[in-house]
Amino acid sequence: MPKIRDIFGIEEPAPITYFSEREEGEIPRENEEIDDNAWGGIQALIQAGIDNGSFGAKYPITCDEGEGIVTGCDKDAFARAMQADIPNLQGQEYHSWNEKPRRTLDILDMIEFCWRCIGEPIRKDYHEFLNHHHLDFDIEAGQDKFRDDINRIFRSNGLVYELTEHGHIERLVPPVLREKLASAQFCTGDADLDRMLEAARCKFINPNEAIRREALESLWDAWERLKTLGEGSDKKAQVTYLLDQTAGLLSPKFREALEKEANELTRIGNNFQIRHSERNQERLARSEHVDYLFHRLFALIQVILRSV
Repeated sequence: MPKIRDIFGIEEPAPITYFSEREEGEIPRENEEIDDNAWGGIQALIQAGIDNGSFGAKYPITCDEGEGIVTGCDKDAFARAMQADIPNLQGQEYHSWNEKPRRTLDILDMIEFCWRCIGEPIRKDYHEFLNHHHLDFDIEAGQDKFRDDINRIFRSNGLVYELTEHGHIERLVPPVLREKLASAQFCTGDADLDRMLEAARCKFINPNEAIRREALESLWDAWERLKTLGEGSDKKAQVTYLLDQTAGLLSPKFREALEKEANELTRIGNNFQIRHSERNQERLARSEHVDYLFHRLFALIQVILRSV
């Protein structure tokens, strides 16, 4: 469903920044682990939503003298539902929100859960006898405010995550790839190749490193598929054709460089645990290594597809 601001053409407000950010620029978004400092901000944000009734939009406390009239958030129901949705939280005490989850992925799941449950509380009439306000909720406004607050915490702590307007956490890919992946549309004429490339693109922005490794596998599968799309069945001849078309007749040195890169990437695919997991293959040790190889092969595939 389109949002109200989209229907009326209302621009989103610019994110809140501090003086140091405007003077010196944002700190690099390189951190993948949510540390105690960032967790403290997220924890405080969740606790505030419980205290002011924001999560009563889905888990309400109701007025004893008015059927269905909401007065706040049932923090016990909210916590139980979160633990049921996120199994790794089970067995931990979250009613006071003092204990940091064991994994960053669990914290990111918590954020998505909270986004689905929140609304901006609107005070209506005051119930004097029971000493509380009756509440209504603006769901869209609550979700937008929560998203802005979370993304400010991510930005201020150099975290490589973003909460989207659809309530999904996405991983910010390295800046050199960000624009290319965001605008990438694959229309190669081969449905299987398009599917592999789109799978690689979607998986690469996932916060889970295991899924990003699957993105690399999908991209390498796409590379092998690309080599077979010629009229014949000779892979080597098809690669020669693709590189000839990409470099053109007037760039022999660039053609030579492309062939070296293509051969090297094929060698890498055979020697590392990307498409296979044989004992003699080395596993990529760090997330940055996955990013590097994804960027390298994506750039080669992209220049070929734009040229042929």
